[in-house]
Amino acid sequence: MALKRPAMLVESRARTELVRHGVALWTKGWVANHDGNLSARVSDDRLVCTPTATSKRDLDERHLVVTDTSGAQISGSKKPFGELNIHLAVYRARPDIAAVVHAHSPYATALGASGRELACFLPEAVVSLGARVPLAPLAAPGPGAVTAIEPLIAKFDAVLVQANGVWAWGVDVEQAFLRLELVEHLACIAHHAQSWGGPQPLPQDMLERLLEARRKAFGR
Repeated sequence: MALKRPAMLVESRARTELVRHGVALWTKGWVANHDGNLSARVSDDRLVCTPTATSKRDLDERHLVVTDTSGAQISGSKKPFGELNIHLAVYRARPDIAAVVHAHSPYATALGASGRELACFLPEAVVSLGARVPLAPLAAPGPGAVTAIEPLIAKFDAVLVQANGVWAWGVDVEQAFLRLELVEHLACIAHHAQSWGGPQPLPQDMLERLLEARRKAFGR
């Protein structure tokens, strides 16, 4: 029993964080209806995720679903969400990642829906996200959506998907959520900056130093 306790503690904490941050997505107005999804990898072969057809406003731990890393359901009274295949693609490509968060935060989603990626024009954002948050092309749900986002997973920690909001991942739910939060914050600032000619790019020498700091911090 003692050998199982660490894994049980990891899953217990993940469950708490999935609910807390899922509710936060609704509170911030970043999801509506049944939008958005969150998952956490709690062992080499086990995920905990939010269910389909459930408002994040009403989320609690009883609703959470457990699957294996192929997406097969292990437990839970509801079904996993339909975009689980994208989460699984992230976990396959990134052994360092243990959580994925997806939402339709308005400013970032509007930017992606316009067919534009997001340049990181604040120094702190470059360290957290890199020089840019790329745009994955429009794709129908299913295998095509995975194909669209897969080339970006290894290099980036957050992406916009045309007509499908923002995706971010991290070492835990908190980090994934904070990265998504930062993407929305930058998109909002970029939108307002258009009144004064748009955000100005960082000088190249500063950008290179910031990217080196990112590599030291995150290995990419």
